[in-house]
Amino acid sequence: MSPLPTLILPGYLAGALEYEPLRQILEARGFPTWVVPLRVRSWLPTVGGRPITPILQALHTTLQQMLRELGTEQVNLVAHSAGGWIARIYLGSVPYGGRVWQGRTQVATLISLGSPHTSQERWTKRNLDFVNDHYPGAFWPQVRYVCVAGKAIQGQRLGWRQGNYLSWLAYNSYLLTAGQGELWGDGITPIEAAHLSGATNLTVPDCYHSGRGGRRWYGSPEVVEAWLPYLL
Repeated sequence: MSPLPTLILPGYLAGALEYEPLRQILEARGFPTWVVPLRVRSWLPTVGGRPITPILQALHTTLQQMLRELGTEQVNLVAHSAGGWIARIYLGSVPYGGRVWQGRTQVATLISLGSPHTSQERWTKRNLDFVNDHYPGAFWPQVRYVCVAGKAIQGQRLGWRQGNYLSWLAYNSYLLTAGQGELWGDGITPIEAAHLSGATNLTVPDCYHSGRGGRRWYGSPEVVEAWLPYLL
């Protein structure tokens, strides 16, 4: 049996072009792979905690096109960063943005990469409270949830005084996400927030939130090997 096609959903304020290397890796391993064709400006209507309906619509349009053109009934969804919790809205049955998306019938596996599934930040919290109130944990039994967390940086409140800006940045990001700063994570999302109750939860060492600056991240070939088997 051929593997299901894979659709990549970019993270917040990211465009599809950033995920082209990951798309090529998956294609080379035999997975027909598309990326939701977002640009940075695609996210602008969602800034400030506004509804992420435009992203859901782009996801839906691309997924339906994949089903038609590839002649399949389901796809696997790989979602990076905020894409992970946005995908959880897409799976759901409660109206969001004036529409019931019902994506769970067409998504076999959801793999979230460094997704902040919780938040204490005021604006993000509104959307995430909707997700977690209506669909806590690995909510839909017909969908396989795989949540991948990176363990690269421990947050340090005084890291900047010690010349470690990244640990200070991580502390503040973790604090906004999980309510605690001195946790381990990928520099943006702490491990605790990237995992979901009832999901297959993976933690990958030395894995950063993004590949910017040449860092090892969720889309690096050796890290892809950790979660690739769950696409089968």
